[in-house]
Amino acid sequence: MTPRPLGAVLFAVLAVLLVGCSGGGKGPSCKADKDCKEGLHCAANKCVECAEDSQCTHGKRCVANACTIASECERDKQCPAGTVCQAGACKPCATDGECGPGSSCKAGSCTQAKACAKDEECADDEDCKGGFCQKASPTGTPAGVTCQLQTVYFAFDNSSIQASERDRLDGNAACLEKTKGKSIYLVGHTDSSGTEEYNIALSERRAQSVADYMARLGSDPARMQVVPKGETEPTGLGDDKDRRVEFQWH
Repeated sequence: MTPRPLGAVLFAVLAVLLVGCSGGGKGPSCKADKDCKEGLHCAANKCVECAEDSQCTHGKRCVANACTIASECERDKQCPAGTVCQAGACKPCATDGECGPGSSCKAGSCTQAKACAKDEECADDEDCKGGFCQKASPTGTPAGVTCQLQTVYFAFDNSSIQASERDRLDGNAACLEKTKGKSIYLVGHTDSSGTEEYNIALSERRAQSVADYMARLGSDPARMQVVPKGETEPTGLGDDKDRRVEFQWH
């Protein structure tokens, strides 16, 4: 048998490789929905779960080509009057701090405070601040603190910062920056679902998520200390109010 020239052999091998590669790789996988498996849609030549909200079931929206549960709200103003947006859902308020400046929480509903020009126009336990009658700073508030830190809330078994909580964290970061010489504890909490060990870890992740978010806003990490409490300090107001991170001056 006569040996084939080396050049001819290499050419043949190269030809085989080129043929094999022509159909491989991650090239376009579809041109229309009919090219995809049932339940998938064609977007940018790729089969994905969705390309628009209408392709998701009721109560979900399309985010990054995946159907995710739609938030009921992202801002308090998107909720019915008197309620607040927490962890993407409209909820009754629990404290004055949840209602924002110039408002207070009464029987689970935020109400606008009375307008004023001086302290004498307010109730005995209120001061005139920013043109509204507001209760005096809570007992134990450190001297020199003139702003209020707001609690933030989380979805079930989740440590991600919800869009509804970003305004509160923006305000807390501004308050921390305004209050020189003070630091804060970020106290993480959970509801009673799950084991004690799991909830301690979850509460730590929640508090750390808050610390990381505020650090990205410019807050000094050295002034923030994470304290995981797990399920040990329930609010008594329901699971949705237990899934939270509280802020405490120290």
